[in-house]
Amino acid sequence: MDLSKELAKYSQALTYEELPPEVVEFTKLCILDYFGSAIAGSNKVPIKMISELVEEMGGLEQASLFTGGKSSAVNAALLNGAASHIVELDDIHKGSIIHAATVVIPAALAVAQWKKLSGKDLITAVVIGYEVCFRIGEAVSPSHYYYWHNTATCGTFGAAIAAAKLLNLTEEEMVFALGNAGTQAAGLWEFIVDGAMTKQLHSGKAAMNGLLAALLAQKGFTGPTKILEGDRGFFKAMSEQYDVSKITEGLGKEFKILENSFKIHASCRHTHHAIDLLIEVFKERKPSLEEIESIIVKSYKAAIDITDNDNPTTEYAAKFSLQFCSALAILKGSAGLFDFNETNLWDDQIRQLLKKVKVSIDPDINANYPEQWGATVEVALANGETIQKQSDFPKGDPENAVTSEELVEKFTTMTNDISATKKEQIIRDILALELIENTETLMTRIS
Repeated sequence: MDLSKELAKYSQALTYEELPPEVVEFTKLCILDYFGSAIAGSNKVPIKMISELVEEMGGLEQASLFTGGKSSAVNAALLNGAASHIVELDDIHKGSIIHAATVVIPAALAVAQWKKLSGKDLITAVVIGYEVCFRIGEAVSPSHYYYWHNTATCGTFGAAIAAAKLLNLTEEEMVFALGNAGTQAAGLWEFIVDGAMTKQLHSGKAAMNGLLAALLAQKGFTGPTKILEGDRGFFKAMSEQYDVSKITEGLGKEFKILENSFKIHASCRHTHHAIDLLIEVFKERKPSLEEIESIIVKSYKAAIDITDNDNPTTEYAAKFSLQFCSALAILKGSAGLFDFNETNLWDDQIRQLLKKVKVSIDPDINANYPEQWGATVEVALANGETIQKQSDFPKGDPENAVTSEELVEKFTTMTNDISATKKEQIIRDILALELIENTETLMTRIS
């Protein structure tokens, strides 16, 4: 079986009319959530740096930038992908370990606006982009994830196929787009050691590279036709174990976008299980630093690999520190957009408590990953009491879902820097996206 051909055949054939109403409604929420993250991230220092570079590089005014103005479609995909990933509130899929919105949607938006396509076109492309990158991510996870950032690597395929759909590529051209997306797929986890800005480059470049692959395919630029399963392809080169069946099992009979999760804490998703549980402790007891003897967090291996850091020295590193997030949650009762700041980073009580947080792998929890992103917490108090809590699904997973009303409220909170009128208009536009004839209308809201 030619895997790229199967994905291309599915993607080329799917129409908006075949999407069930619940898929359309859910996809609009994913797009709204993306807009919130991109708007919230647009004024951050790393994004301003990318914005300056985009301006210096120049480009035809094809698509809007979340930092203002327009540039070429590929530049817009780069900047808008980066902007949506920096505040750590973008969506996540458990099985593939991918933040799909931050790579698929900016590539799709750039093409849809440039080509003056409809809201229905955009929705369909986003559904397809999520489907393809989720399947590829599931095929290589979790072994791929130790060195490689799935959003950057697998996400490039999703961006490519979403853009290819909007560009109305043929099945063969879609295969070429996937091939050249895969050969550009990259993104290493080493940035975590330094708390570096690289993670924003991952999402921006995945969106940009996917779009580039689709644009070249449209011109007849060929790509490897077996980029996934080939002897020197993605699977063998970038994962110790992979499951080819994940690519086609149920393809066309289900919509994997419905498996997507939303984030309510502004940190790495692998910290959310503990944050949820320790916020519960805060609400029930509000223990002081002096009352807490120790906190033990047990989870799955990937969570420990990515977030075991008992001395974060930047705000961004704090978002990837299970110790810091645990201390923040139990002492402050929240870990939202405005909680990760210099004041809390160097707060004396948080710094003292994070040294009392011990993290380790639980074999049973690890065995259930990535289907479940679970954790247990054990809080030992000075009076001899021990508080124990356990979770299999962080808040925002389909099994522990947020409501559409909560996602609208999340959007409102993330977009404090824009007027109430503009917020309300963006919400109305996206929640009625299927009625918009030209996505240029939607994108002018962010200018």
